[in-house]
Amino acid sequence: MAYVPGVTPAKWARVWAERVPGVPLTLVPVPAAEAVECLRGGGADAGLVRLPVDREGLSVIPLYVETTVVVVPKDHLVTAADEVTVADLAADEVLHPMDDTLRWTTLPGLPAFTRPETTAEAIELVAAGAGLLLVPQSLARLYHRKDLTYRPVTDTPQSQVALAWPAEATTDQVEDFIGIVRGRTPNSSRGRAPAPKTEKTRKQPRTPAPGGSARRSAQTPRARKGRRPR
Repeated sequence: MAYVPGVTPAKWARVWAERVPGVPLTLVPVPAAEAVECLRGGGADAGLVRLPVDREGLSVIPLYVETTVVVVPKDHLVTAADEVTVADLAADEVLHPMDDTLRWTTLPGLPAFTRPETTAEAIELVAAGAGLLLVPQSLARLYHRKDLTYRPVTDTPQSQVALAWPAEATTDQVEDFIGIVRGRTPNSSRGRAPAPKTEKTRKQPRTPAPGGSARRSAQTPRARKGRRPR
């Protein structure tokens, strides 16, 4: 199972170990820019990727959305607010790592980009005062430093994490992992048709004996033991 930086597959790996103890799950960290080629080249059976990706030949299931944040020095002016907008960043240079797949350039009013090679390199530039960094919140946490902090940016695209795998290689193990990330219980089926319900046999009403009555109220009252009927 490949996974990109910031994604934490440990909780799903624990469930896998409990449900499929005979099949070990190997977790392989890959740069975001290399995740798709890893899957197409057979480097992993499936992967946790950050959208958007080139979906040609892949099956993709979106899982959850991450908030986008701006990473800044702790003494930066934007730290006075709980959240910021793109307009609040207009006076600063914004860093955009080459290994980040988010497409910020479509946003009007966004400052020009400097493109370091990796998110880790971009974090170093922020700490040196060379600019600010827009990333998914999980990456801000992954590369946390005591001299930096971050704030949510309300009007930027959010980052979506998805499970992807080669469409022509949907194995039983991949189906099992799909069930885990979707929260299926161990007893739930993977799309199999439910077994037909067995119709219960209805109890037939008792047929009264010929010449008799089905209701005791129509008979002569039975005498109590030891007493004569009145």
